[in-house]
Amino acid sequence: MNVHSTINKEVFVPHDERMLVAVEVWRRKRKRMSFLPAGPKGNYATFICLSVTNTRPHQLLITKVKKFGGVSSFTRRSQWTVEQLRQVNGINPNKDSPEFDLIFDNTVDQWVASSSAEKCIFVQILYHACQTYSEGKTGTLGKVGKRKSYVLPKQTEFINCQSKLTGDASTVNLVIYRCKAFLNRIKNVMVAKQRRTPGNQSMHRKYRSLQVFQKMNMALGERGERLTRAEDKTIELMHTAQQFADTAHKVTLTYRCFYNTQLFHMNFFLC
Repeated sequence: MNVHSTINKEVFVPHDERMLVAVEVWRRKRKRMSFLPAGPKGNYATFICLSVTNTRPHQLLITKVKKFGGVSSFTRRSQWTVEQLRQVNGINPNKDSPEFDLIFDNTVDQWVASSSAEKCIFVQILYHACQTYSEGKTGTLGKVGKRKSYVLPKQTEFINCQSKLTGDASTVNLVIYRCKAFLNRIKNVMVAKQRRTPGNQSMHRKYRSLQVFQKMNMALGERGERLTRAEDKTIELMHTAQQFADTAHKVTLTYRCFYNTQLFHMNFFLC
């Protein structure tokens, strides 16, 4: 079950409502007191949802839903009727952008959607839902009676929105934007996996470092054994040389003793 289905099941179905569209958003300008230091961003996700009641007369509602870190459920925070939504500002009518403003009777929210495609889907469905709701409301009021005077409900104003979001080819554009949104979600999943990869790379580096360390220990051990064998051979050669020196010294002494004996005998005979 995806996020939108979960929000609809947990937040709107229990209130006998049906969610039409939802978009994940962040504030463009954080609301905080000027005398407070800027702290870290809150650990929560915010969704702006459009829903309609199942009971007649139908009501079109805009709801702010949050999901806090460490909590698996979604929480309804604020809700407005479409009559309270005075204006939707698309910010840039010339190109796709994730920014948009929602201006209500008592507040102004400046949002940035998770992607341009997600924002365009939300604005497009919101626009056509407002048009359908307004037409249905007008038709219902017309049936009350021609004698009674009534005031037509004020429609939500859409400014700085691309014409393709409100044109006749909106269905085709909606399919295109849904494809873009799907590809964007796939990209986000890949990015999230890549962000988790450094931890795996760190473990891989640690494993490789351990392997290198083991290989170094083995190489040092082998080199130590070779050095020990060379030292043993050196000591053996030293003993052999010493024995050769001792033997040579004995031979020299023997030869010198023999030479002195021969010299003595020669001198004896000469005398």
